[in-house]
Amino acid sequence: MTVISTAAILLTIGCEMDSTNADTEMGSMEVRLHDAPGNYEEVNVFVESVQINRTESDEGWVTINEPNQQYNLLELTNGAYEVIGEAVLEAGTYNQMRLILSREDNNVVIAGEEHDLFIPSGSQTGIKLNINAEIQDDITYVLLLDFDADRSVVKTGNDASPVNYLLKPVIRASNEAETGNIDGIVSPVDAKAAVYAINDTDTLSTTYANVESGEFRLVGLEEGSYTVSVEASEEGYETTNIEDVAVIVGETSDIGVIELETSTE
Repeated sequence: MTVISTAAILLTIGCEMDSTNADTEMGSMEVRLHDAPGNYEEVNVFVESVQINRTESDEGWVTINEPNQQYNLLELTNGAYEVIGEAVLEAGTYNQMRLILSREDNNVVIAGEEHDLFIPSGSQTGIKLNINAEIQDDITYVLLLDFDADRSVVKTGNDASPVNYLLKPVIRASNEAETGNIDGIVSPVDAKAAVYAINDTDTLSTTYANVESGEFRLVGLEEGSYTVSVEASEEGYETTNIEDVAVIVGETSDIGVIELETSTE
C-alpha cells in the first residue's frame, strides 16, 4: 500500500487560519484517493491541488495540499490508496472540497496505446464535492475519495476529432469513520474477476480480485446489507452473487473463498 505523507509541509495551515487564538480547537483531515477500476490498462490523472471550503461563498477556498503529481487510478484498488491531502484545521464543518486537475498530463492507456484525456473545466473551477466534514478537536477525519475510473472516462465517438477521450470525474466521498469493508478471495484466479458491492440496485464499490492471489477488498461502504457480485473477465465462468453480506462501521466482513462455477454454455 502506497502512502505519501505531506504533514510536514501542511502542519502550519490550521494555525494560519486562526493564529491569534491559542484556545481555538484544532483537528486534522486526511484525504485518501482510491479507485473503482475501469476496463483500461492505465488511467492517469494529474492533481495540482486539493482545497476545502467551510463557507457558502466561492471565495472561502483554502488549499490543504499541492501534490502536483500524476496518479494511476488503476493502482489504487483493493484497499490501496494515496494520501493527496493532510492538514491541521480549525474545528468546524467543512462543506465542500475541490480537486484542481491539470489540463495536461492526463491520459488513458488502451491496448498499449496512450490517449490524452481532455478535462472540460477541471483546471479552472475544479472538481467540486459536497463533503460536510465535521472536524473535531484532536481527532483526525479521514475522507475517502472513490474515483470511479470506468464512469469517468468517456469516449467521444468521433475518431476524426483530435480529442477522443474526455475525463468527466465521478467521485464518491465518504467518512472512513462511518464505513466498513468487505474482504474475500475469488477462485480460480485465472478468472480475473471484477467484484461489486451492490445495495438495492446501486453499485457502491467495485474492485478487481488480485490476479496472483484472488484476494479483494471493497472499501468505504456505509453500514448495511450488500450483495457481492463476482463477474469473471475471462470467458467460461458463471457470475456468482453472495447475498446479505453485512457491513458494520469500523469492521471488515470476511466472506471467505468464492468459488466460480464454470459455464455450461
